[in-house]
Amino acid sequence: MKSTPSYANQRVGIFVDVQNLYHSAKNLYRGRVNYAELIKNLVGERQLIRAMAYVVKSEGVEPQRAPVRGPRRAEADRAGIAAGYGAAAREGSADSGDLSSEAAFFEALEKAGLELRMKDLQIYAGGMKKADWDVGMAVDAIRMSSFLDVIILVTGDGDFIPLVDYLKWGAGRLVEVAAFKRSASSKIQDVADRFIAIEEIPRAVMKGRLDR
Repeated sequence: MKSTPSYANQRVGIFVDVQNLYHSAKNLYRGRVNYAELIKNLVGERQLIRAMAYVVKSEGVEPQRAPVRGPRRAEADRAGIAAGYGAAAREGSADSGDLSSEAAFFEALEKAGLELRMKDLQIYAGGMKKADWDVGMAVDAIRMSSFLDVIILVTGDGDFIPLVDYLKWGAGRLVEVAAFKRSASSKIQDVADRFIAIEEIPRAVMKGRLDR
């Protein structure tokens, strides 16, 4: 792992690609990310200025007033799965029984200290779905770089390599990347000033069944 300077007066901004993390945690560990623990470890003793989470909101998700089992539960979660959160959303908040599974997940992100950037899931004729925040996340990181010393991109997506290069060499910022090592682009691991393997952070991954 590369070593970069870390000082208490460094101003940190965190940008989280939620879908990328959800799928990696599910596929690699059949678990989900503990965002509160993740953010705490990424910041350390430094000053957190902004922590942004980029999510896609599906349409037509109705509130669930009581737990639903079996086929009805699967049907109720369909929109959340399409947006990339699935069963993890059901367990996002212990006290949100009157919220949709998706809304409960978003609420849990906010409780972890993340500011949500949200857009609707786009469904085109023929059934094709589009749900990504790549451009928006990059633009936000560039805009905020003027008042940050360290930018932490929480994603393993190699599409963000040009952003890392610009923030380092164009804006003069330190760039850290946090992701699951096994699913992260090897190139983005190399170009970052520091790569943090999420699976090595204590309590950052809550393992267990996702279909309870």
